[in-house]
Formats: sequence, C-alpha cells, structure tokens
Amino acid sequence: MRVENFVNIIGADFYTGVPDSQLKALCNYLMDTYGIDQKHHIIAANEGNCTALAAGYHLATGKVPVVYMQNSGEGNIINPVASLLNDKVYAIPMIFIVGWRGEPGVHDEPQHIYQGEVTVKLLEDMDIKTFILSKDTTEEELEAVMADFRKLLANGKQVAFVVRKGTLTDAPKVEYKNDNKMIREEIIKHIVKTTGEDPVVSTTGKPSRELFETRVVNGQSHKYDFLTVGSMGHTSSIALGVAINKPNQRIWCVDGDGAVLMHMGSMAVLGANKPKNIVHVVINNGAHETVGGMPTVASQIDFVAIAKACGYPNAVCVDNFDDLDRELEAAKSRNELSLIEVKCSIGAREDLGRPTTTALENKQNFMDYISKMR
Repeated sequence: MRVENFVNIIGADFYTGVPDSQLKALCNYLMDTYGIDQKHHIIAANEGNCTALAAGYHLATGKVPVVYMQNSGEGNIINPVASLLNDKVYAIPMIFIVGWRGEPGVHDEPQHIYQGEVTVKLLEDMDIKTFILSKDTTEEELEAVMADFRKLLANGKQVAFVVRKGTLTDAPKVEYKNDNKMIREEIIKHIVKTTGEDPVVSTTGKPSRELFETRVVNGQSHKYDFLTVGSMGHTSSIALGVAINKPNQRIWCVDGDGAVLMHMGSMAVLGANKPKNIVHVVINNGAHETVGGMPTVASQIDFVAIAKACGYPNAVCVDNFDDLDRELEAAKSRNELSLIEVKCSIGAREDLGRPTTTALENKQNFMDYISKMR
C-alpha cells in the first residue's frame, strides 16, 4: 500500500514516535512532508514519552494523535496506556502504528522472536483494538477498518495497526547526514585497541554488530563483549550491574545517543553511584541510524553538561581520533567514572554482518570470562 494513501485514510495531522526500520516508508514520508515540526511530527525519546506527548496533544486540541513505533516499544507504552489513556481513567483516544518485527514464521534476529510472538496479544491485553496491515490489505478494507476504529476512538478507546514487513511502499527518498567526520566502525576499532582484555558492554544495533566484526577482523575472542542486542536504552545499567559486582575490573560501556536518550535516567543513577570502574562512551551521530537514520535530539543537547550535572566526575566530548585516543587512555588510567562523548557521522558499510554466535552463547562466554575476575 502506498504510504501516502495509508496516511490519508487515517486522516490524522499529528504524529509522534520512535523510528523503526519496518516503518521506514512512514518515517521517510513524515520527514519529507513535515520534517520535525511541533504542530505535526515529533520524534520523541521513547515510546512512553510519545504516548504522553500525544495525550497532551489530544487534551489541547480534542483531535486524535498517532504514535508509531517498533513492537519492541510496546513495553514502554504499557504504563501510560493502562493508567492514563484507558477509558476507566481519562479515556484518551489514540492510534498506534506498530512495526511487527519477529512476526511468527518470518525470520528475524533473536531479540525480536518472543516480542513478535506476543505483539498482538499485548495490545489486546491493553484493550487496544488491533488490525494487521499486510501487502494484501486494500484501501477499501483500510477505509472500512478506520470507520469502525473512529467509533471506538470517539468513546475514548485506543486502536492499533500492526504493520507487516514490506507493507508500506512508495516513500520519498530522504537523505540523513551530519557534518561529523568520524566513522563509527573506526571509532569502535580505536576503543577496542584501548580496552585490551577489559569487558565491554555494547548497545543495541549497529555498534554491537561492528564490535563483533572488529573482533573477527582482529582474530580476537568474543568473550570480552556483552552485546545488548535488544533492550534499547539499558546498556549503561547493565554495565553498572556488572561493575558493582566486579569492583576491581574496569568495565567499558559503548553506548549510542538514541539509546541514552531513551532512558536517560540511567545517567543519573550512574552519576549518583559513581562506580570508579566504568568508562561510558557515547557515540553520538544524532540519529536512529540502525533503523534508517531518522534524527534524534542529541545533536541539540550537551551530554557532557548532563553527565556532570548527574555527578560524573569526568566528562569530555571529542570529534577527532587524536583526541579520542588521548581521552580513552586518560579514562583507562584513572580510577573514576568517566564519560566520553564521540561526535560521529551517519552511515555504515552496506555489507555489515550480524553476530554469528547466539545470544545465549554470547551471555555464557561473557559470564565465563568475567567469573574469573574478582
């Protein structure tokens, strides 16, 4: 179905969401049509954030907003849906558009498998009427579904479209870029050169894929790394849990700007606890690049100032490899919590692979390795 026709049939004029590769056609259409515009389109930090923002839009306008997301974000909407939107509370109508990663019978990465199995059930358990949109759905069918959905929305209910892979088509081409010069995979190679045999906890998406391939190219073991293949935004908290229990071992956390934004409260917890053995590296390209390159707000904020305000004793920003190498070595030599923000370009090589070990193998190898540390 042409994405423009899909949007026209839905008939909403405000969208907020977290980008998803399954919904890239929709994301590109919104970026091409509106860009980031307070009146019509906002990319928020996480899906719960989107839901609350959309609720405010409804309170101010009386109109029905749309929230888009990957199905992995359903967990983030459960609280506002159940305790704010539900018709036993404020009866705030909302349309959710959910990209169906891990759909049963469709091959996908391990972090999507169970989420894919429970995607529709979770929505129905939250009393959200759901329609599965596929390549076979006609515009006439969609119009009939929307007619039924509008009756529910008029009564303060929420509805959802679960979108199968390849359903939305004919999106405009949008180029996502910035002026930064450093390439993320090269940044990760420099980090690996410094970390040596220290454990590394890496964030969701391409950074973990690039870390895995860097180890392959170097002929190194993958035992040093815990790859956070799902659970976006929680990498630094995983690193904190490891670091607290291995106080004599330096732990490196390789994070991304979109992930940090998604659950930024973790920085406050890190800063308050001040683990002396964590180096927190935030690779900031101002984009949700793993799912297509749509922008985050990270190019407009100061992670160094935020880290210092949260209690990090050390925080710096670098935009070139000489400074990066110097700050990595400085962080390695000190015995204090450190943050290094690295300004990064958007883009990755097209033949970037995926981990060839299973998630369970990754976990066990990492646990076996750090079990020998005090």
